Amino acid sequence: MPNLSQRLYDLEITARAALAGSRNRRLVRPGELPGGTDLFLCLVDHYEPQIGRPARQRARERVEDWLERYPRIAGCHRDADGRVPAHSFFYPWDEYDPWELERLVELCRAGYGELDLHLHHADDTEESLRRTFAEAVSVYDAAGALPHWPDGRPAFGFIHGNWALDNSRIEHGRNFCGVNRELDLLREAGCYADFTFPAWQHRAQPRWPNRIYYGLDGPEPKSYERGVEAQAGSPAPENGLLLVHGPLAPFARKGRPAMDDGDLAHYRRYRPSRLDRWVRTGVHVLGRPDWVFIKLHTHGAADENRQALLGEDLEALFTDAARRYNDGKRYRLHYVTAREMFNLVKAAEAGLALSPAEARNYVLPSPFTG
Repeated sequence: MPNLSQRLYDLEITARAALAGSRNRRLVRPGELPGGTDLFLCLVDHYEPQIGRPARQRARERVEDWLERYPRIAGCHRDADGRVPAHSFFYPWDEYDPWELERLVELCRAGYGELDLHLHHADDTEESLRRTFAEAVSVYDAAGALPHWPDGRPAFGFIHGNWALDNSRIEHGRNFCGVNRELDLLREAGCYADFTFPAWQHRAQPRWPNRIYYGLDGPEPKSYERGVEAQAGSPAPENGLLLVHGPLAPFARKGRPAMDDGDLAHYRRYRPSRLDRWVRTGVHVLGRPDWVFIKLHTHGAADENRQALLGEDLEALFTDAARRYNDGKRYRLHYVTAREMFNLVKAAEAGLALSPAEARNYVLPSPFTG
């Protein structure tokens, strides 16, 4: 059971999320804007084939299941641009296996997703974490998994394991990160954006949910509580790391307050009412309420989650989204990867009159084309 301070913190976040949702609904009104609303649907996966420390063959069977079943599911669906759903695999460096990485790159190269960096680490120093990032980026880039900045450096999206970004989680004498300047180290290593949040009911959860903003690092833990919101026509701060939040949407369940944090799992199955909540939350770049970002998350390699996702839930999500949110007038549906979400944010900030199809590769091109 959470202690009293954690319960009070959760209540505060619930209230702030409700206020943020109300603010976004007043500004956004998805489906009612002249010209319609573009919905960008992205599923970021904390993809851990070795979760639970199985035998190597069992971990490989989990990957092979995705290799076999995901193309069959995704291949039956198209968005407004004619694109299939592309999965964002955040593969953990601390569980790196060359065979797993190679197979995932093959799946992504076939057009079914992209690969980014996930990391569980603890008790690090700036020096040790800097080495870890350099090693991971070198290996992933050599495998052909990463896009490149205009200056040629490898780029990557990031999800922190154990909900501990920027040294935000220290419990029972255990430190789940160790580095207060993690945001700066990520930028130095080539990170284009962090996709860790929301982290509902965890200490890492920022006090301001449902935002796309730049976290400004400092000497204290959890310094991403301080930041600047992404805004159309406004340049990004040079010293900020982009944080793209998924929806955190309060709702009533059996007469009691509850929270939908965009998690797809065997214990949080897909329902059409969830998609409605995610759309209504209206996460967007300030000044571009017609572009709504829906970043969901999952742990898709875990056995029970994998069976739910590849068995029914992804098919249900893609079918429902196309049926109700892709009429070409009120809504246009776009399946995007984490990298493409970043590019869309940057195009909005630049104030460019680009279509979503044109903006997908605005700064960082796909590593699998060209």
